[in-house]
Amino acid sequence: MPLTSRLVAAVALVTMAVMPVEALKEGDCEVCVSFLERLYKILNDDQVEFTPPSIEKHLVKACKGVKGKENRFCYYLGATSDAATKIINEVPKPMSYHMPVEKICEKLKKMDSQICELKYDKQVDLSTVDLKTLRVKELKKILDVWGESCKGCAEKSDFIRKIKELMHLYAPNDAKIRRDL
Repeated sequence: MPLTSRLVAAVALVTMAVMPVEALKEGDCEVCVSFLERLYKILNDDQVEFTPPSIEKHLVKACKGVKGKENRFCYYLGATSDAATKIINEVPKPMSYHMPVEKICEKLKKMDSQICELKYDKQVDLSTVDLKTLRVKELKKILDVWGESCKGCAEKSDFIRKIKELMHLYAPNDAKIRRDL
């Protein structure tokens, strides 16, 4: 009996080790794939040596200037100073072998499913949207993405006015199209 149970345990371990990681579906790991593709392109363009320490250094550097969902992604990896976990080592090594970023994200998903739950917020087309139909929360989000705030804004019309004032700086093409309408 002990031999049989050992054999069953060994077969189970081998089966688990051989099982493929579930392939990503369209739209899965949106932030992970996008961020790592951009990182890979930067490394290639700058002709950085593809060694794990070099890639990790550039990954941490890339994570310093990001906000929103990408900052959350870096936090989950452990590439931010306030991160609680450290799975950052799971990116440089496979990337040094030029493994596709989708495969890297699949492995990360297996370690921490939160990584693949991150999705970018839906972008508002400022050239065509009627700002009056947006909620104040959405108007605040537009300003936040631009790195602006609306101090003293009490009503929806104040936020709309502020967006219209700043649109030529942050979305010049959209501002030009809105003037042409």
